[in-house]
Amino acid sequence: MNSTDTSRLPLKVVPLGGLGEIGLNMMVVEYGDTILVVDAGLMFPEEDMLGIDIVIPDFTYLRENRDKVKALVITHGHEDHIGAIPFLIREFPIPIYATRLTLALVEEKLREHKLLERTVLHTVQPRHPFRIGPFEIEGIRVCHSIPDGVGLAIRTPQGVLIHSGDFKLDQTPIDGRRLDLARFGHYGEQGVLALFSDSTNVEREGYTLSERDIGQTFRQIFRECSGRIIVAVFASNLHRIQQVLHLAREFDRKVFFSGKSMVTNVRIARELGYLDFDPDSEATLAELQRLEDHRVLMLTTGSQGEPMSALTRMAFNVHRKLSIKEGDTIILSSKFIPGNERAIQNIINHLYRQGAEVIHEQVKDIHVSGHAYREELKMMLNVVRPTYFVPIHGEYRHLVKHKKLAQQVGLSPQNCFILENGDSITFLNGRAIVEKQAETGRVFVDGKGVGDVCDLVLRDRRHLSEDGMVLVTLVINKEHREVLNGPDVVSRGFILEETKPEILDGAKCLILDVLERYQAEGEMMDCGDFQLEIRRELKRFFQKVLERRPFIYPIVVEI
Repeated sequence: MNSTDTSRLPLKVVPLGGLGEIGLNMMVVEYGDTILVVDAGLMFPEEDMLGIDIVIPDFTYLRENRDKVKALVITHGHEDHIGAIPFLIREFPIPIYATRLTLALVEEKLREHKLLERTVLHTVQPRHPFRIGPFEIEGIRVCHSIPDGVGLAIRTPQGVLIHSGDFKLDQTPIDGRRLDLARFGHYGEQGVLALFSDSTNVEREGYTLSERDIGQTFRQIFRECSGRIIVAVFASNLHRIQQVLHLAREFDRKVFFSGKSMVTNVRIARELGYLDFDPDSEATLAELQRLEDHRVLMLTTGSQGEPMSALTRMAFNVHRKLSIKEGDTIILSSKFIPGNERAIQNIINHLYRQGAEVIHEQVKDIHVSGHAYREELKMMLNVVRPTYFVPIHGEYRHLVKHKKLAQQVGLSPQNCFILENGDSITFLNGRAIVEKQAETGRVFVDGKGVGDVCDLVLRDRRHLSEDGMVLVTLVINKEHREVLNGPDVVSRGFILEETKPEILDGAKCLILDVLERYQAEGEMMDCGDFQLEIRRELKRFFQKVLERRPFIYPIVVEI
């Protein structure tokens, strides 16, 4: 096919996750026989997702177009952008393109899942374009709460797409690597077909604070503390970790790293030169026990109250090697993510019970966001000057407000689109059309099971957790339908059998009444109908006497 024919093909962009939610970021860019996947992130379970470990995007659209899927490009190394990669690579052993630090974090993740040999890793350098089929892709450096993040310029036969990645405008970044505004402007001057931009902080007025702005708050805390200092922070927030390490050197404190992800990320960052840290300043566990309190700094995971994190186990005094002591100062250096507030407050209370002082974002300025505020979002729009605009990476209200913001800076309302996961925006000859394209959803990962827990299973789990369970067992003679054993009625999470024995006795009598009807109807009622009738009658009985609706599970064995 010649170039003229090729330019007549439509260009499709299909988000598979990250729109209408925080996390789960994944986008498909499709042209002809080539699909480029941008990011493959996870989402941590919401409160009502009982027992679920993580949530990943639905890959159905990729399965339906398996032969087209050619490569995965990653914007940065946060879990909501790389966490689903092992599950993707297990099905689609495609090459992965990312910057140096991001690629190292992905490599570690694939090694842990024993999938490293299934793919090829390619290092991307900002301002160095590379080609995948009909796409020429260039990483554009952005500032975020993890180093080595990039936005993407994707040159296609239909025009240039700009994907902002997660970004902020930090004039004084810790590593000196500023957002490459000139490169975004370069593409804006050439002409950009569409901008897909981060919407996370669209509700926040003004500009994001620089990471350096919290340095003085940390310095004051270090100056005033005479006991041990324990800083809980996301293991990926290497800029924050770097500031804390500088202060440890300034105040002559030895550093102990706790938590698997913390130890791993710090090791990788040090090996690649993204952390300036003297190895002699690191304390072993044995040294930690001998050091005076005023010389101890611990960097740990658990700022969100994660159940298995090092800080949580210390707070509940169940950590095998570490504990909280009187006089410790705990700094929770992250934002309280919506949905985690109760867990975090619970941890804070337990830390106080252990005699510690706790400092968090609601009492002192110890956290700044890695996402652009409104004025920075306006700046991106004005620099890129796209023909079309699609807000991404946010809950639905964020997308709506970002669309309105784009219109405030001059974009036509007809050229601003709010997409939902599975929608397709198709570009052809300068025009854009939005339509439903793909089956999407959330795939639950529970232990080693991927996708075997569906909404129906979660509904049963919620039912069990809220109302308890009643288990009925009955053994009858198949020929004469006479009771050989039972009925036995067991309550779990419903009522304490010793306190209300008359309730369960009443249930047994009701079951025997149902059995009499079963015996009388002969062949007209089979065993399945009998069990269904037991469930129906018990449901009415418990609703009437207790106004409760336990999960009722009858087991009738015919021998």
